[in-house]
Amino acid sequence: HKYNQVCESKESYYGFNEELKKKGQQEWQRRQAYRAVAIYYQMLEDESEKCVPEVSMSENPVPFLRSGHNEYSGSTVVQETPPQAYMRREVATPAVSAPCHPDGSIQHSENSCDSTPVNYEVTATGQSWVWVYDALESAIKVRHYSGKTLKSYRGWVRNLQGYTKSMDARQLEVAHVKDFLSYLTVERQVSASSQNQAFNALLFLFRHVLGREFGKVDGVVRAKRRPYIPMVLSRGEVDAVIQKLDCPYDLVVKLLYGCGLRMFECLKLRVQDINFDMGTVTVHDGKGKKDRNLPLPESLVNELRVQIDRVADLHKQDLNEGFAGVFLPGALATKYRGAAKEFYWQWLFPAKTLTLVEKERAKRRYHLHESHVSKAIKKAVSRACIPKKVTAHTFRHSYASHLLMAGYDIRTIQELLGHSDVRTTMIYTHTIPAQAPRERASPLDISIA
Repeated sequence: HKYNQVCESKESYYGFNEELKKKGQQEWQRRQAYRAVAIYYQMLEDESEKCVPEVSMSENPVPFLRSGHNEYSGSTVVQETPPQAYMRREVATPAVSAPCHPDGSIQHSENSCDSTPVNYEVTATGQSWVWVYDALESAIKVRHYSGKTLKSYRGWVRNLQGYTKSMDARQLEVAHVKDFLSYLTVERQVSASSQNQAFNALLFLFRHVLGREFGKVDGVVRAKRRPYIPMVLSRGEVDAVIQKLDCPYDLVVKLLYGCGLRMFECLKLRVQDINFDMGTVTVHDGKGKKDRNLPLPESLVNELRVQIDRVADLHKQDLNEGFAGVFLPGALATKYRGAAKEFYWQWLFPAKTLTLVEKERAKRRYHLHESHVSKAIKKAVSRACIPKKVTAHTFRHSYASHLLMAGYDIRTIQELLGHSDVRTTMIYTHTIPAQAPRERASPLDISIA
């Protein structure tokens, strides 16, 4: 409709695709748009013959896949798929329900664990992976992993699906994973941490979704992990950035730097997490689902009291408008039905607008979004004319480095940061200024009383 096209017409997508090209959309984004259009046509008609418009097989405005050599079958396979066939394979293919044992593990056919490599030809591709994503989400939620873990793992599984041309997931072998990991390193040149993340995601897929052991992966080209020294700001630079921030972003950054918080830990703080009498800030469900107590900066006491007063006024306004309360972790909203409206459960940094929950047909309030904080920090750094790449996590790095420079021992800093391994904290020893050679001395030259 935006480009004055008849959306039901088979030709409408081509003009849409050209507009996407003009806007600089990447190939994977246009592929994603194409799948969305295919789903739209499937919703228009119930009959399978009409769910996709008839498209000329000679035309292919979106060369999603390229011709290449099939290393498994040894033959050259044309992988450039016409839109019509692509739509039918991705959308019109019915979802496959994986049979399960009573204990929840997935059953496989006798040939599912066969070591023979699977052919990548068109006839073996285009299978539905809906059940894979459903099982992956269930497996992660059962283990109480974070939402970010689910998002990350789902992304790597989607990349594997695209790499294997949507072949039957139950026919996946370690050889496919091996080639995929090598492709990430050689072709896409991903970092070592991204490659390890992909490896862990696919390991989880094999063990907990496909119900098979991953086995040993040899011969994979691994990206070399290089030493990383985090970016650290001076105290003057920290103050300069804070001065350029508006409320409440200035208080957010002060807590990031003053308590060494991760951004999501800061934004998830609730009113009850600030204990003025004890002088502590309590972090619940931090990274790794760990809790910890941190000293409350005395210089922030008055500002935090003012912020809590603002939250109290907003809370009264929400109650008068009949809102359903804030979002609570887990099933607390079901267990304690009135808790969402209690003041002590309110966010310390609430969002500016309410969020509509369609299932409940009610409005709830979420905390300040991470993207808003990131954009505010980026603008403040630009206004302060600091020639460094500064993110919200930079203030956590600066917190640890400045404590180390002040003489705090590494074990104390490890506990404050919530690191499980002291080796993670040891990276900050590289961020402090090294001693000049003239200040170094041998124990033989030092007189000890």
